[in-house]
Amino acid sequence: MALYDLKTLLSENSYPGRGIVVGKSADGKNAMIAYFIMGRSENSRNRIFERFEGGMRTKAFDESKLSDPSLIIYNPYLQIGSTDIITNGDQTNTVYDYIKENGADGFSFEKSLHTREFEPDAPNFTPRISGILNYDFANKTFKYKLSILKSNNGNPDACQRYFYSYNPLDSIGHFIHTYKCDGNPIPSFYGEPEEVALPNTAEELADIVWNNLNEDNKVSLFVRSVPLDGGTPTEIIINKNK
Repeated sequence: MALYDLKTLLSENSYPGRGIVVGKSADGKNAMIAYFIMGRSENSRNRIFERFEGGMRTKAFDESKLSDPSLIIYNPYLQIGSTDIITNGDQTNTVYDYIKENGADGFSFEKSLHTREFEPDAPNFTPRISGILNYDFANKTFKYKLSILKSNNGNPDACQRYFYSYNPLDSIGHFIHTYKCDGNPIPSFYGEPEEVALPNTAEELADIVWNNLNEDNKVSLFVRSVPLDGGTPTEIIINKNK
């Protein structure tokens, strides 16, 4: 598989929608997460990211303009034990609740997401994209998985569930996004997550992502860099609405 340039993938696509990047820093010292949201409607653009203890939420920037919270207000990021969960919808809580109740048995991610499917927003049927990172700080290692739940080429009668499991490599990340590109209806992402080169720091990753997202459509960005030696993570939140 070709190694993609994340800057190019973002700058040449006006509407990848919501996106997750997970991987390992170039120096091999950190696990790295990036999650961004975009929007075309006033309702989708009227959002910010807000951190809270144990997670991160989306929130209406102007509550008076919030028309339908059902698919835009959720917890994109939650932490439970030595596990980070990042998704584009309320399935973050589905995975979290499954692990809390059953423990992390190695397939909690897959089992929990088999109870969910794509979003009911016809005609787009937006895919649900998810990521999970499991840390072993004693050995300075981690593993991660990505998933996408989507309709069968726009046919809502069948949900296709895809799961990808990775052993991290220095400087390598994997990028999955909800839409292949802009359109009407918007075509779902297809194929394997795109393998991309990652920098050393959260600041560098935030610059690459935020500065190359379409200026009109970008809304918010969350970046988290986790030292594999158990040190304090670095987090960055950028909101277009201030």
